[in-house]
Amino acid sequence: MSFVCTLCTLRLKISLKTGKKYNDKSRSTRENISKLTMNKKIIIAIDGYSSCGKSTFAKAIAGELNYLYIDSGAMYRTVTLYCMRAGLIGKEGVRTAAIISSLPDININFIYNPDLGKYETFLNSANVEKEIRGIEVSAYVSRISQIAEVRTRMVELQRQIGIFKGIVMDGRDIGTVVFPDAEIKIFMTASVDIRAKRRFDELIAKGEKVDFEEVKINIIARDIADENRDISPLRRAEDAIVLDNSRMTVAQQMEWVHDLIHRKLHDS
Repeated sequence: MSFVCTLCTLRLKISLKTGKKYNDKSRSTRENISKLTMNKKIIIAIDGYSSCGKSTFAKAIAGELNYLYIDSGAMYRTVTLYCMRAGLIGKEGVRTAAIISSLPDININFIYNPDLGKYETFLNSANVEKEIRGIEVSAYVSRISQIAEVRTRMVELQRQIGIFKGIVMDGRDIGTVVFPDAEIKIFMTASVDIRAKRRFDELIAKGEKVDFEEVKINIIARDIADENRDISPLRRAEDAIVLDNSRMTVAQQMEWVHDLIHRKLHDS
């Protein structure tokens, strides 16, 4: 498997409309963070349950720090999509041996789209950003991520990307397996109903026809699979800070993380 990381050569500034202006204290904290991160690059690892808003949160942090954002979940979703298209996973089960032998044929790239202002995921030169976010891929991705050879390859690639630090990465095992020495580890969670509503709204906005109960059942099933898989199960790292954003706006989450980053960098 090859992985071309456009992220490693470009810096993406992401402006996020939060619907709330920062007060003077927050602005001062942000300015101090910018000064501190100029002198010391760190790794911020964000783990947690599905549909907690990890990606939105991680992108916003990366944008403010001018760090690289790595969507580790997109890598597993892309492998899952490939397997679905090749008939290697489905209602009949998982053809594990065939999936392992197919890994060299799977090429994953992240390419920056200036019109959208974000990176998009490509599978063998084809843009699959929309397809990998669908509910069918979501239903199978946990099973693909349980395959040891798939996880080993993904972790290897993720560590290569983070060798120079200055990155924000979100996933299920970033703080426990991929970057156990990350300077900042955050574990995100929210209630099942709220996560299901967020995921439902996201899919509806994309024009997909979905049922709320189906989305909720899918999230519960993913939680169980993520927590109980044999390889790199979803766990909170001992030194991770828990963020329950069930009742928090994006702006409130950003204020929370500003204080956390400032304390970590100022004390180190």
